[in-house]
Amino acid sequence: MRIFALFAAVLVGGFRISAAHAQPLFVSHADRAAYHSVQEAIDALPIQGGDIQIAPGIYREKVKVSKSGVHIRGSGKKPDDTVVVYGDGAINVGGTARSATLDASGDDFRLDNLTIQNDYALNPANPSSQAVALGVTGDRDVITRVRLLGAQDTLFAGKRPNGRVSRQYFSNCYIEGHVDFIFGDAKAYFRQCELHGIANQAVVYTAQSKGASDEDSAYVFDHCRLTADPAARYVALGRPWRPYATVVFLSTKMDAPIIAEGWREWTPGKTITLKTANYAEYKSSGIGANPAGREPHSHQLTDSEAAKWSLRAFFGEATDWLPSGR
Repeated sequence: MRIFALFAAVLVGGFRISAAHAQPLFVSHADRAAYHSVQEAIDALPIQGGDIQIAPGIYREKVKVSKSGVHIRGSGKKPDDTVVVYGDGAINVGGTARSATLDASGDDFRLDNLTIQNDYALNPANPSSQAVALGVTGDRDVITRVRLLGAQDTLFAGKRPNGRVSRQYFSNCYIEGHVDFIFGDAKAYFRQCELHGIANQAVVYTAQSKGASDEDSAYVFDHCRLTADPAARYVALGRPWRPYATVVFLSTKMDAPIIAEGWREWTPGKTITLKTANYAEYKSSGIGANPAGREPHSHQLTDSEAAKWSLRAFFGEATDWLPSGR
């Protein structure tokens, strides 16, 4: 336990609980519950944030978190027990970001042990559209043991609109989708996560959007696993949404039929962003690993080069916001 003046923090089940709000707000469908929706509990928190626990169940609502220091945790035995779901598509709400089931823009956001889903694509009557499950744009955000379910553009891990760098850490998460389903320009590190491509004519795991060579953003996947439905087609590691897109896979088990070149152009025949993108792998394994056949502009890292993308190197010395035992 650390103590800073009159503020203390403790870890409960691996989840940080601030002493300033040591009694979390509880959300439940039970009749006597003080809060029956997640948004009601968030709105009830003070400006400095606080802790929320959600009882098992399905909560159909859109959730917006603009306060900093908001920590949300499912109280079930596993992430599947607590589900926050909605079904907006970008096509009917005026933009991709607006489609998010849960939109978190505050700093020091924590999410643990629950499922966030956008089920827009499950309705066959809906036209094809981006449909975000989780959008995170704050700094020092930590997402652990969370299932993110969607189709196109499932996870938006991006920077604030003012361009400020957003450091984000994802651990032991399951993220599924098809086209560009992890996208944005955050400085994000994914540790021991499973990325799963669902059935579609094309699957692209990432669409990172670093727009300038000196911009401090990238996606790093460390000891993750890539999987796909049998009906997933043309499975690619990523395509560059912006010219300097940066994505690194470290010691990743690729249990999916990745295309031989691994990476694809944003719009084949029209854009040439692969020349400036920074796409790299280190010791990939599994049926999708194919270092000899990869896109010529991508890289196979040496031991020393891979060390520059380790967790500590990636975030520098400012790692006190990361969970213990990472």
